[in-house]
Amino acid sequence: MKDHSKQWTSNQVEQALACPFTRRNFLKALLAAGALAALPGGMLVPRSSIAEEIFGPTVFQGKDAYQTFRNACPRNCYDTCSIVSYVKDGVLQFIEGAPESTFTNGGLCVKGYAYPRRVYSPDRVKYPMRQVGRGSGNWERISWDEALDIISDKILEIKEKDGSLLGMALTKYSGNFGITHYGVEGMMSSLGYTTRFVGTPCWPAGIDAQNYDMGSMWCNDPEDMVNSKYIIIWGANPAHCSVHSMKFVTEAQRRGAKVVVIDPVFTQTAAKADEYWEIKPSSDGALALGMARYLLDNNLVDRDWIKNNSVGFAEYEAYIKENVTLDWAAEQSGIPVEVFTRVMSEFAAADPATIWIGYGMQRHINGGNNVRAIDALVAMTGNMGKVGGGARYGHLYTWGFNYHAMVQSPPEGSVGFVGESGPKGEFDTGQAATEASYTDRAVNINKIGQVILDTNDPPIRLLWAANKNVLSQDFDRNKIEKAFEKLEMVVVVDQFFTQTAELADIILPTTTLFEDWTVNVSYWHYWLGINEQAIKPLFEAKSDIEIASALSAKLNSKQPGSCTFPENIDTKEWMEKEFNDGIYTLFGIKSWEDLRDGPRKANAGLTPWADGAFATPSQKYEFKSELAAEHGHFDIPKFKPGRDAYAPYRLLTPHDKYSIHSQFQNVDWMHDYNPEPFLYVNPKLARQKGIGEGDTVRLFNQVGELTIKVKLTNNVPADSLLVYENWFGKNNKFNVNNLVDDTSSDMGKYKTGSPGVALHDQFADIEKV
Repeated sequence: MKDHSKQWTSNQVEQALACPFTRRNFLKALLAAGALAALPGGMLVPRSSIAEEIFGPTVFQGKDAYQTFRNACPRNCYDTCSIVSYVKDGVLQFIEGAPESTFTNGGLCVKGYAYPRRVYSPDRVKYPMRQVGRGSGNWERISWDEALDIISDKILEIKEKDGSLLGMALTKYSGNFGITHYGVEGMMSSLGYTTRFVGTPCWPAGIDAQNYDMGSMWCNDPEDMVNSKYIIIWGANPAHCSVHSMKFVTEAQRRGAKVVVIDPVFTQTAAKADEYWEIKPSSDGALALGMARYLLDNNLVDRDWIKNNSVGFAEYEAYIKENVTLDWAAEQSGIPVEVFTRVMSEFAAADPATIWIGYGMQRHINGGNNVRAIDALVAMTGNMGKVGGGARYGHLYTWGFNYHAMVQSPPEGSVGFVGESGPKGEFDTGQAATEASYTDRAVNINKIGQVILDTNDPPIRLLWAANKNVLSQDFDRNKIEKAFEKLEMVVVVDQFFTQTAELADIILPTTTLFEDWTVNVSYWHYWLGINEQAIKPLFEAKSDIEIASALSAKLNSKQPGSCTFPENIDTKEWMEKEFNDGIYTLFGIKSWEDLRDGPRKANAGLTPWADGAFATPSQKYEFKSELAAEHGHFDIPKFKPGRDAYAPYRLLTPHDKYSIHSQFQNVDWMHDYNPEPFLYVNPKLARQKGIGEGDTVRLFNQVGELTIKVKLTNNVPADSLLVYENWFGKNNKFNVNNLVDDTSSDMGKYKTGSPGVALHDQFADIEKV
């Protein structure tokens, strides 16, 4: 058998690199690298050196030698970086942060700088592919027409068999937050009423908590942290997950602010703090209640602010004094009384002071309640509505687009779901249904395996997965694999052969951000950025809305009127249709084209609640929330214990620095930095188990197991184990969700449709292999 990679290196590369270097030559070289026309299986074989060999040493030729484009990172990340892309001869050469944004400030994270490697990775899905025998790895290339034929036939079959399309389900989340990518939901709506996996695994408990307290999740501009006199970073690790925010934290320190980090793990952020506390996981609420008790006992609360801007404080104060002691809070949290009382004295004296509430600390069965207790500390010290103050969690203030791509109508005569969801996915479809009463069937995104297994009448037959790697990122991997056996068809839209693609019937290639038009904002900062198409889509990749349009045309050719999604679209025009006068006014622009000169920052909303008017029913901060009580929660923040341990050691599975969930780690540059996963173990625990540095261990619990190498570190508590969530590329079976079950957190259903998931309330044991 010929060695195609060597043949390519000696022959085709010389031709491809001959001057002038054009996009066409680049694609020819990339194609030749795997002899793709003759060997479809070659598309599955990693050749990480291809991009390096094509580009050769990077020689900067001066900015005038390149076309420049505006882009914005659409990943699920605080920073949503504004990007300038440099293109020559139709090839993306390099990128940098947009200097116009005072948040991005010309820089990117380590993952961002690797974007060109992602675009030109030889491992990208290049064509529609069909797997003959799900999970067999026996892939064959098919045309778009063939792929859409197969999918459309299945859709029409389901509609005929069930009398509706409730047997077709969409699971989609945060792979691409570009606004036009909500066209995936639009595609589903244009087909009829379907089953939707709703909710979010990310931040739902905290969203509900802040809605009960303030009426909305709305945080201060992160750039105003430079004005803070005291910063508590509670359960967040921005040095990994929001690198651009760190400069505002360090500038505040330079100006004299104190920074305290509260986290079970000694993180990179903790290393940069003035003080670090190793808190017991899930005890955050107990600690916050103890802090509140100290503030009350020492008259360190802002009684004027409380009187004028809140309701329910008397009840909250009474609960604290009757039920909470300082010693109890110290015992629960592991933080000594003298430590947290000193910091509360400093916090109350600082003006302004702020708390950054991380998403990790609300991923517990008591997570939402814990967030409410922390919100209360900020409110009772009068730090709401201040520049440099606030309880910082996130916001959607700048997200007021038209959602043109998402808002599509079902075909006339569509039949949908009627009635309330029952337990465990058992649905009462009702008796007397009218077209006006039909809806999609909403099911819990965080229990995808259980939902598929339990849902009937009709069962889920076809699963469409877009902007999401289900098998890598959803919970209880073993249960999900079992659930997939029940599905009749799985369609995955992705750029890579992910773990979900391994169990798909059809995979459709989709564009990267540099091959698409869209617009992006952040759930953290207040900048708006355009995303221009910098290069033409590689190979046969299509955007989400182009796929929807093509599917619509195929369906309507077989059954006219079966899909309402427009059959001919222009992605740039659809991006334009997302703008409205409200967006233009908020960002001080006359047209979206103004964004070609650089990103723009909102001119309002940067200091929430500054006028003292909250969005709650009372229009005040609600220490006591009747709405929370109506939803089955405590009316005031009270102590709620964490999950009982079901194995000897706490298992923590946080985000890695070199990836965003299952994205980026498979790119060669990231792999060079971080080539394999490790289990991080405290040396004290390792000695007890007879385990040394580099040993291979079995990590196991009631959910599943992993075999993994150990690294010893004092950064992890002696009663905990830590392994970063990640996807290391195809054919790598590592998956932390082999060990994470789908137990729900306490809140999330109110605002996101489903409760969150208690992914940090997990436990495990280890043994040397």
